[in-house]
Amino acid sequence: MLPIRDHNPSGRTPYVVYALMAANIGIFLMYWPILDDPYRIASFFNDWALIPSEVSSGRDQLGLFTSMFLHGGIMHLAGNMLFLWIYGDNMEDEMGHVGFALFYVLAGLAAGMAQVLSEPYSHIPTVGASGAIAGVMGGYLLLFPKARVDILLILVIFFKVFTIPAWIVLGLWFAFQVFNGLLVDAASSGVAHWAHAGGFVAGVLLTLPLWLRRGGTGFWARTAGHPPHPETRYDRSSIPVVRRIRK
Repeated sequence: MLPIRDHNPSGRTPYVVYALMAANIGIFLMYWPILDDPYRIASFFNDWALIPSEVSSGRDQLGLFTSMFLHGGIMHLAGNMLFLWIYGDNMEDEMGHVGFALFYVLAGLAAGMAQVLSEPYSHIPTVGASGAIAGVMGGYLLLFPKARVDILLILVIFFKVFTIPAWIVLGLWFAFQVFNGLLVDAASSGVAHWAHAGGFVAGVLLTLPLWLRRGGTGFWARTAGHPPHPETRYDRSSIPVVRRIRK
């Protein structure tokens, strides 16, 4: 299942989201030519990625920040940018441009520290904007738990798009990260599950003051958990079921 869009329009142009997407894509294109060279890319990641053992020993803290703009491949980048696009514009709309930029960086730093705490002696470089974007998802869940999100379901021979509440999409995603963090070895999986979980929790906590200013549970009562504005309507007939035909 893959979230592809929400029904939650934003009231302002998300300049910070655009800037973050441009920065991530631009930086990726800068080192993309050396991705297939194991020695050069390893040296590059050793210089700029998050290496838990370096952070826990106090030798290198910069990787906590720079790793948020690095990705291991095109699909890694594309997935993160899709999630940032879906959820980030609404968070920027609620927090303002400067507030959202600060929120994003703090969530990313918290995600990195969660990964360091989960494996403080690891020498494996960690890269990706996933932790910061997980923070965006956590904040979105707190503010808009019943916002509608379109999910693309792929079942081998056909594709189907259906709509479910954000709390189910994001709640299941968070549970999956915690479950895998507890049961799957990070070195073998290649996924920083605790960075995702830590970023998500940080996002909820960083959004909590805004939610309380809006009235807390009273805000949910007034909006029934939906965005406090009319939600976007899509013509579902424009998203047909597509079957794969094999010769």
